Amino acid sequence: MSAGDHTGRRKIEGVLLDVDGTLIDSNEAHARSWSEALEEFGRHVPPEKLRPLIGMGGDQLPPELLGVEAESDRGRAFSKRRAGIFRERYVPRLRQTPGAKDLLARFRREGFTLVVATSAAEEELETMLQQVGLDDLIEKKTSSDDADRSKPDPDIICAALAKGKLSAPHALLLGDTPYDIEAAARAGVDTVALLTGGWSADDLDAAIAIYEDPADLLRRFTSSPFSCASLNPDRQEKTR
Repeated sequence: MSAGDHTGRRKIEGVLLDVDGTLIDSNEAHARSWSEALEEFGRHVPPEKLRPLIGMGGDQLPPELLGVEAESDRGRAFSKRRAGIFRERYVPRLRQTPGAKDLLARFRREGFTLVVATSAAEEELETMLQQVGLDDLIEKKTSSDDADRSKPDPDIICAALAKGKLSAPHALLLGDTPYDIEAAARAGVDTVALLTGGWSADDLDAAIAIYEDPADLLRRFTSSPFSCASLNPDRQEKTR
């Protein structure tokens, strides 16, 4: 029986996928790369102070951290250096979050259209996915190159919906930050959140369901919002 056979329930046809902190355990690496780049540009900001900003688009951080526009000469130089530090020092250490590959395989068996919806740059995205062995499981990808404004603006979510030929009511976002939830909500998409990005359940309370990690979601799949047996739009599951 399909999800669409249930009165009052909606059929989920696609999953929009955040990457950093959701499929890849990379938020700490990003915080450290930003911190190290800032040090080279004359500002000392420890990684723990930067963690709450990870999940916003990288174009929004130079104004926040250096007081310069991302497209200024100094902003471009800073972003380029940060990207270099991340690629050289941290990408080789990246690992997927627990159960990420198995969860993507389950999504594929369910017949969902999978679309990456991330504020990461395209080259960085491809490098990360290849490093952790997830690049062959996702065919459609959107990145910062596909959106004028990054999260928490909804542009990347709208671009992912268009690339997957999905409508907002029939898609869910899998994410790990309040920025994901806000961006998705502004595009009319509900979010299922994971605690893998370092945010608390209270921080992510606007999600329709919260799980520890992909492995936890996979264990509870049949009672999750992704299951055709539980697609009541009024239902909320908050797993602590």
